[in-house]
Amino acid sequence: MLVFFVPLWYNFSMDALKQTIAKNLVHLRTQAGFTQAQLAEKLNYSDKAVSKWERGEAIPDLRVLIQLARLYEITVDDIVNTASVENIVKPRMNVGKKRFLITLLSAGLVWFIATVVFTIFYFVPKTEDYAFLAFVVAPFACSVVLTVFSAMWGNRVTNMLACSLIIWTLAVMLHIFVITFKPFDKIEFLYVVAAVFEILVILWFILRRFIKRKK
Repeated sequence: MLVFFVPLWYNFSMDALKQTIAKNLVHLRTQAGFTQAQLAEKLNYSDKAVSKWERGEAIPDLRVLIQLARLYEITVDDIVNTASVENIVKPRMNVGKKRFLITLLSAGLVWFIATVVFTIFYFVPKTEDYAFLAFVVAPFACSVVLTVFSAMWGNRVTNMLACSLIIWTLAVMLHIFVITFKPFDKIEFLYVVAAVFEILVILWFILRRFIKRKK
């Protein structure tokens, strides 16, 4: 009899756990304001996988549970616990505003530093002619900052746009630096290289999207 009841009890426990996790995941996602597709993109999974989790047909692996916990700023135990998660979830609007403000302030700091450098160089006789270059470097530095925050909090689209921004701001920066210090007849070659890298970036994100759909 014991041999019969052990697997039965195990299956019942697993089903109960699946339903608990599914219920919590649905609540967390809707509270955060995500669609299944948006959440899948953030986790680098397919929306079909998210749908299975929320229907209780499968349980996310530990790595995904950790990602979800970080995304919602809770613990893994909160997700798998039978207790309600309604009182522990932070509204996404507040989290989103905070992240947006941090990103905006960081980008603003880059331009503030560029302004300080420009001011210093402008009032030094030997460097006043090149002071404007501080504002040429600023867009590239700003794109790097945006890429970092996009990697932490963004999605596939914002990551691709941020990477593209790095490529083209770098190309423009190098162009201006080269023609400022030493004219170069074939400067347009920079943009050919930039275009090649842009294609590679697009292909890379398409490949990642294809791999995600296989999961």
